[in-house]
Amino acid sequence: MKYSPGRHFLQIPGPTNTPLPILAAVAKPTIDHRGPEFAELGLNVLKRIRAVFKTSRPVIIYPTSGTGAWEAALVNTLSSGDRILMFETGWFSTLWAKMTKALGLEPEIISGDWHTGVDAGVIEARLRADKQHAIKAVAVVHNETSTGVASDIAAVRKAIDNAKHPALLLVDTISSLASIDYRHDEWGVDVTVGGSQKGLMLPPGLAFNAISEKAIEASKNAKLPRSFLGWDEMLASNASGFFPYTPSTNLLQGLRVALDLLEEEGLDEVFARHDRAALAIRRAVEQWGFEIQCRNASEFSSSLTAVRLPEGYSADALRSEVLQRANMSLGNGLGPLADRVFRIGHLGDFSNASILGTLAGVELGLKARGIPYGRGGVDAAADILLGNSSPIAQAAE
Repeated sequence: MKYSPGRHFLQIPGPTNTPLPILAAVAKPTIDHRGPEFAELGLNVLKRIRAVFKTSRPVIIYPTSGTGAWEAALVNTLSSGDRILMFETGWFSTLWAKMTKALGLEPEIISGDWHTGVDAGVIEARLRADKQHAIKAVAVVHNETSTGVASDIAAVRKAIDNAKHPALLLVDTISSLASIDYRHDEWGVDVTVGGSQKGLMLPPGLAFNAISEKAIEASKNAKLPRSFLGWDEMLASNASGFFPYTPSTNLLQGLRVALDLLEEEGLDEVFARHDRAALAIRRAVEQWGFEIQCRNASEFSSSLTAVRLPEGYSADALRSEVLQRANMSLGNGLGPLADRVFRIGHLGDFSNASILGTLAGVELGLKARGIPYGRGGVDAAADILLGNSSPIAQAAE
């Protein structure tokens, strides 16, 4: 590709922009992963990452992607032939279900419409009907990256409890961790899956399992094959700050700085910043006259917004136009949403100027492609960012 001057706007829903301090930490010389300097680093990040998940329990860090953390959640807690209840909220929930089949599990998938999140009432009814407790786990995606829909995990926990069912609760937070408020302990989650490349602002390459005591007990009887992903050796080595095999040492150096940045800003302000940006984006989309893929205001994602173009217009052609004219990448539609939606990522390291610049880039592409849209989207977003319309108004949308 021809060189394009200026900063590239990476506005996909992950991987996200990596701040310079994190890049500098990752670029430091590699250290001995069996030496005392690494032990200090390991103990530091293993302890501090717990606050991001809001847990007092262990968080395991793998040198892999979020997909690897999905697999770890399954193979450490379940056995061949176990039934797992899953809710279809979009592309990534279906991929997780596909993995369960490959591992010899039996997924029972509750169909969804790709516009709404998990229906806790349906889960409760299904678990009440499972008198023999054949279902061993419930697996849901907190924030569906393909649709921009955030599900109510506390409601899912309540549904399991109301049904008096012993199933484990497994939750994917890959595109919500450190961007949307999440509470592993309070919501009674047994395994939370996360990744480094989104709200944590790191390059891809680290993945996480936050685990409950119930999950650890389940792992003692789980029969699916596991070696590299096994929790037992990890927990034993992590106690002294080490790992049972070579970890991603430089990414862990970056993680320490990422945690510094999150702590300096404060998680509550991180979440509020994401909420404001998401509301500003939605106001612009409304001004343009386009449909948001997520239909329920209570389920709007603060990490990304999936935008539907009017019939007859190509979302991929718009994305290509924006890349060429504005040096900006937008997320593509996945599965049945291919070429129907474009996704604006607003998570991780961004400022008000990033949000307004992103919207201006989209408008440039819309104008170049001759796609009819209502003018004033950037102004509508600026009003939100200036505080002229409170994020509390989100609840009334």
